[in-house]
Amino acid sequence: MSIRIHKPGLLTTVQDLGRTGYGKYGVIVSGAMDCSAHRIANWIAGNDDSAAVLEITLSGFAAEFGQDHWIAITGGQMTPVIDGRDVPMWRPVFVRKGSRLVFKRPVSGCRAYLAVSGGLDVPVVMGSRSTYLRAGIGGFEGRALRAGDELPVGPAPLRNPHPFPGERESRQSKASTISGAAGEDGSFYAVSWAVPWSVIPAYSPNPEIRFVRGRQWDDFTLRSLQAFVESSYKVTPQSDRMGYRLAGPPLMLESPREYLSEAVALGTVQIPADGQPIVLMADRQTLGGYPKIAQVISVDLPVMAQAAPGEHVAFREVSPEEAESLYLRGERKLKRLEMMIRLKQKEGYHA
Repeated sequence: MSIRIHKPGLLTTVQDLGRTGYGKYGVIVSGAMDCSAHRIANWIAGNDDSAAVLEITLSGFAAEFGQDHWIAITGGQMTPVIDGRDVPMWRPVFVRKGSRLVFKRPVSGCRAYLAVSGGLDVPVVMGSRSTYLRAGIGGFEGRALRAGDELPVGPAPLRNPHPFPGERESRQSKASTISGAAGEDGSFYAVSWAVPWSVIPAYSPNPEIRFVRGRQWDDFTLRSLQAFVESSYKVTPQSDRMGYRLAGPPLMLESPREYLSEAVALGTVQIPADGQPIVLMADRQTLGGYPKIAQVISVDLPVMAQAAPGEHVAFREVSPEEAESLYLRGERKLKRLEMMIRLKQKEGYHA
């Protein structure tokens, strides 16, 4: 069982939830940029949270399925099609052997996640299948995918539907209840239910990103602090999985200072000497010596991860208490969603 890559697009890598527990040795966490989309895709596909998926950046991706599979596509709206027919996202989709999946153009967001029932069966390196490109470890041979790559898939936990909708006249009435019914050649179908919109991160072209104050907040000039919360910052083309480099009003310290390097986290906002913010992302370093003006709150990290180059982000301060409340509320919603999906799986997606 495998997936064959025809076109890798701008950047496609294998990712899971990351390589945790090795930061003290200087090992980068990596993992999915949009962890919410990653987790939900795996749940829909019948996998555990930790299963490896494809993270597909922007457009140009094309792949062929070497076996019948249940799949899920989440994240940014990248206009996925299978054999010329639009494929709905955020719901279970059953694809037939030989079906070809193509991502045409991004509509919103810049990263999509493709989960396959059974997960991508690439080698585990230090407890993770995530790709870290700079070190060449994890994922598929430690690199971004190329045309011709064949990715193995693990044993599928979900049953395949029999017969496939549209294969028999007697199944036509059943197929009529299926959203995005099977293609003319019977290449795929999607079930009738989908993840509620209330659970999907609020992706938008120019998002508002909430933050709590960073450790060096008080070291910046009042004018800089006002600019940070009152202006918008453009996502530059230099942004990548390590960090989002933003362009806007420069943020300056009250007086020149040097800082000891200290641990940084996903969403830490550092300010280098030029005053332009850098939001640290999945492939961030383990330590940083630049002053830290802010920390993006957990619930807005998926939204930040979907901001595309050329878009603008605005920052809004919240209290640590509000950030914690939002996080707990979001986790409760996700837990309820997982329970609902697991119940659907027990009933059988084909039922």
